[in-house]
Amino acid sequence: MSRPLSDQERRKQISIRGIVGAESVAELKRGFNRHLHFTLVKDRNVATPRDYYFALAHTVRDHLVGRWIRTQQYYYEKDPKRIYYLSLEFYMGRTLQNTMINLGLQNACDEAIYQLGLDMEELEEIEEDAGLGNGGLGRLAACFLDSMATLGLAAYGYGIRYEYGIFNQKIRDGWQVEEADDWLRHGNPWEKARPEYMLPVHFYGRVEHTATGAKWVDTQVVLALPYDTPVPGYMNNTVNTMRLWSARAPNDFNLRDFNIGDYIQAVLDRNLAENISRVLYPNDNFFEGKELRLKQEYFVVAATLQDIIRRFKASKFGSTDSVRTVFDSFPDQVAIQLNDTHPAMAIPELMRIFVDIEKLPWNKAWDITKQTFAYTNHTVLPEALERWPVDLVEKLLPRHLQIIYEINQRHLDHIASLFPNDMDRLRRMSLIEEGGIKRINMAHLCIVGSHAVNGVAKIHSEIVKTQVFKDFAALEPEKFQNKTNGITPRRWLLLCNPGLAELIAEKIGEDYVRDLSQLTKLHEFVDDDLFIREVAKVKQENKVKFALYLEKEYKVKMNPSSMFDVHVKRIHEYKRQLMNCLHVITMYNRIRKDPAKLFVPRTVIIGGKAAPGYHMAKMIIKLINAVAQVVNNDPVVGSKLKVIFLENYRVSLAEKVIPATDLSEQISTAGTEASGTGNMKFMLNGALTIGTMDGANVEMAEEAGEENLFIFGMRVEDVTELDRKGYNAQEYYDRLPELKQAIDQIKSGFFSPEEPDLFKDVVNMLFHHDRFKVFADYEAYVKCQEKVSELYLNAKAWTKMVIRNIAAAGKFSSDRTIKEYARDIWHVEPSDLKIPPPNEPRDAAEDKTPNGTAA
Repeated sequence: MSRPLSDQERRKQISIRGIVGAESVAELKRGFNRHLHFTLVKDRNVATPRDYYFALAHTVRDHLVGRWIRTQQYYYEKDPKRIYYLSLEFYMGRTLQNTMINLGLQNACDEAIYQLGLDMEELEEIEEDAGLGNGGLGRLAACFLDSMATLGLAAYGYGIRYEYGIFNQKIRDGWQVEEADDWLRHGNPWEKARPEYMLPVHFYGRVEHTATGAKWVDTQVVLALPYDTPVPGYMNNTVNTMRLWSARAPNDFNLRDFNIGDYIQAVLDRNLAENISRVLYPNDNFFEGKELRLKQEYFVVAATLQDIIRRFKASKFGSTDSVRTVFDSFPDQVAIQLNDTHPAMAIPELMRIFVDIEKLPWNKAWDITKQTFAYTNHTVLPEALERWPVDLVEKLLPRHLQIIYEINQRHLDHIASLFPNDMDRLRRMSLIEEGGIKRINMAHLCIVGSHAVNGVAKIHSEIVKTQVFKDFAALEPEKFQNKTNGITPRRWLLLCNPGLAELIAEKIGEDYVRDLSQLTKLHEFVDDDLFIREVAKVKQENKVKFALYLEKEYKVKMNPSSMFDVHVKRIHEYKRQLMNCLHVITMYNRIRKDPAKLFVPRTVIIGGKAAPGYHMAKMIIKLINAVAQVVNNDPVVGSKLKVIFLENYRVSLAEKVIPATDLSEQISTAGTEASGTGNMKFMLNGALTIGTMDGANVEMAEEAGEENLFIFGMRVEDVTELDRKGYNAQEYYDRLPELKQAIDQIKSGFFSPEEPDLFKDVVNMLFHHDRFKVFADYEAYVKCQEKVSELYLNAKAWTKMVIRNIAAAGKFSSDRTIKEYARDIWHVEPSDLKIPPPNEPRDAAEDKTPNGTAA
């Protein structure tokens, strides 16, 4: 096997990463040395690799600044409609390489760093991930920011600057152990604090009803300090802003209230206020009704809405008419997208501002509010839906509770007028859930307070309409839409898989990076023997590189010619890592039963974090590691089967494992995974998918042809039918000998000899309360996996199927998704205008026709 090209060598060939001019290289070297000297105060004798990373980051950031200022200036002058994407999570990962690519600086930087005698890849590895998200929802927000900038939308991401992001996962003795993610320890070169835009946020207090309206008084104030991070579009000189709020105590905190003079304690207590932005809640698809979390949700919403209104009033539109009509144009100038219900308090908060502060009449305020907001639903799992106790909201946000009650009253009056005497419908549709402790259903608040509600894949949007929110959809069917998720091809192809990106560019040109639908042109090359060989070669190089990385980092030996079977995502029962585990045990038992029989070698890689309080998910991790321990040390198995649990799965690790994957596992119970986006990343990077008809898998099969995916198992209708007749796990166990053998081994302590009943909770769950029906799909899954192995033996047929998948991946660009949001929900048009770069006069803006040539 020939030595794989280093990324360094590979990048030199790649035109889509920017042209290398001697001028630009010399300028970058000057910038680097200047920052090393003046910013980091080091010389080459004492500088560490981290110093070199920071010098490079600051040098690249310098190239953003002019474009950033100019973009914001352009928005101020042109006053386009602003898009505000509100999210409690932005899972950004690393910034350096993405910035170089979007600015077309990658090759010049590579050359400059090479000439300085440094190793670019080593420097890139020093950067901490910005892990301000849990999984799909947070990463989607990050992909959307990239696409909105690339499409020239005047968009802003608003969230929280968590001091501690998603925990770092360590595996000790097979168990997950959490460590704090102190990602800001060394400083963050990409952010700029903006203390001049600091804003007050109020909590607690009480409501006074006066002649002039309601007043919220005696509140506690926390200050919101914004930190801005630039978001560059791809090669269009647009740089948008992600603004993250950090909590600060006011200087008179705890000192203004006739304090008994304990000045020291008062200063120490400032931490209480500042804890609001301390840490990301590490739950994925699970609601934890904690006071601190509600504070976080209101904190981001209150600061952001003040900022939005300040910007609206400063604009040309906002400064014209008398007070009564100032806000008429608000929905024409502002669109706010709620990323799930986490920022739902924005709806009563905007009403509070309009009614209490701006003195608008209720009906007008409500009309403007509805036209402004749109809500994206991300899950149908009941345990994930936010339902805040009324008592908690009353204590923390008394005025908002009153406003929610008023919204609900008017909403229910309307329902009652349409359906007289239908008390059950009123109960189902109320924003307030009675019975036990009274709770506010935040999804109902979002639906009633928004002009558009969307799911994130066709099948999910159908379930939202016909099951979860069917009463609301019956009332306003036009409000409900689908917007299938997507991923940014900049990070998820150009950045992580330069070999494949270049191979594609050689065949169909470079335009596909901004218009991924052009990948369909690859269908012409499905039978091109040279192209088939080259695609297989890139995959093999990626596998070798990943194997070397794992050997270096985790001391595990891998066989790069085995099939890399990868299952990476958050650990959750509905994602069925347990079913994968049962398949591993089944393969192990087959090898032991007949060691001489042909077996297609596999390396099964499973990775993902479990929420710290999710007992079953943590047991699943322990089980996988226990099985790996046995399988990997059985001499009969040898190199035929290896099992690896991938520690601390995160964005930067996804960028390494996805390009090296042969088989992508997307095996959730039909009707549970809203969309999935990892599935799309694997498809774009030349893996084949084994999956159920769930989430976006359905549309992937539609695009590529079902025969080009390994689809198995129950469909949504089958699951519904099985629920109707009653799922009995025992009957599968009795009928399927290989399943029985695997379960008996887990139950008897074959994988945990020191503690034979270690996995009794897991086995008990599988038999008696498995909501996700692992046994029901086991047989179909194992049979489908046999088909996978059979095809893998025919390398050429496998690679042809890979090419058909890549050629069909175009739909799953987040550029397409954002164009749909822009046209159907926000009512703005994407712009092909290329703002002139900082070194050209400002009136040099060229209007572009859709194909990117000057009009």
